[in-house]
Amino acid sequence: MLHFQQNKVNQASLQLLEKMGEQFPVQCLNENSNFISLQNVLSSREFQKENAMVAILEILQQIFNIFSKSQLQTAWDRSSIVAFQNGLHQQKKKMETTYPQNEDLTRLKVKKYFRVIDNFLKEKQYSLCAYEIIREEMRRCFLFIDQLTKRLKN
Repeated sequence: MLHFQQNKVNQASLQLLEKMGEQFPVQCLNENSNFISLQNVLSSREFQKENAMVAILEILQQIFNIFSKSQLQTAWDRSSIVAFQNGLHQQKKKMETTYPQNEDLTRLKVKKYFRVIDNFLKEKQYSLCAYEIIREEMRRCFLFIDQLTKRLKN
């Protein structure tokens, strides 16, 4: 049941990410982010059922934090941003009541990954291109959440 719910939320979040902005701006193509994928940050241990849930919760929290910044690109569709934030918040709350957060190492790894993203935004002075790159990276995060969620079925 949780897998089905999370899958629906992932799909809705991906659609809202797509809707909130337009196509990736041509002027941003030369920007370089060099993010290590979240999948490479977490070890195979984090793919076990208990750790997968902790990772998903922390990823959702960190994505929520990024999209709640006051510097958030205002050229994006505001209603899609708000719907995206609300969906993240609701899913996080549902999951928190079901699964305790107790795997500190997993949480720290996810936080470290998102700290790199946050530093990238600061370094690029929260520019349109920086947020567009982050929006692309968040799409990859939701695809990774989907992979982790599939492990919860077993």
